[in-house]
Amino acid sequence: MNIFLLILAVVPGLLIILFVYFMDKYEKEDLLPIVICFVLGVFSTFPILQLERLGITRGIDNPMEIIPMLIYSFLFVALVEEGSKFIILWIYPYRQSFFNEPFDGILYAVVIAMGFATLENVLYASRFNVNALVLRAFTAVPAHASFAVMQGYFVGKAKFKSKNKWKLMGLGLLASVCLHGLYDFFILQQAYKNLAVLAFFTLSIGLYLSIQLIHAHQKDSPFREEEPE
Repeated sequence: MNIFLLILAVVPGLLIILFVYFMDKYEKEDLLPIVICFVLGVFSTFPILQLERLGITRGIDNPMEIIPMLIYSFLFVALVEEGSKFIILWIYPYRQSFFNEPFDGILYAVVIAMGFATLENVLYASRFNVNALVLRAFTAVPAHASFAVMQGYFVGKAKFKSKNKWKLMGLGLLASVCLHGLYDFFILQQAYKNLAVLAFFTLSIGLYLSIQLIHAHQKDSPFREEEPE
């Protein structure tokens, strides 16, 4: 594989991790759990791709049919991917003592998602050209990050709420699946070409909400000192 394509495949995810890491203003996380979450995200790619192929082998991924493509986008792509990332987030960082503020839900969710998106990009690099990777750097990779922020925001709230914990976690999974499913459906379906534009609209909404949720958890940090008026 061309080294330039490999770098182009890896850098976007790492830059997004750095962005979210530096948005964690009040209590920085150690490097080791971040690396572990990234690696877990990378390894999640293999079973996820196998499950997605199941939908393809069953012929559910017909881009010219609306209903099959809705099923494929929401169940075989969005639910499988976001569900897998959610399980990793819940099993590893959520249960650890270093998960000690709501913002950690966003950070670790994004790191896991970028592990997945990075390996996915590397696999794309072996099949497509520079143009495809540049396009993914500004669409698919930040889209995965926005889905993760949605999920991580609610998981972060759930960690520190004794009531409605599972409801909040379910909302996080639901929000990420819905946003992801819409985004993929608009891109993958080919029955109505103009609908593809709505994928960028969905991405824009996801990125806007992500910034708002990041700021909300910054304010919720127990390590934040009261700022002078």
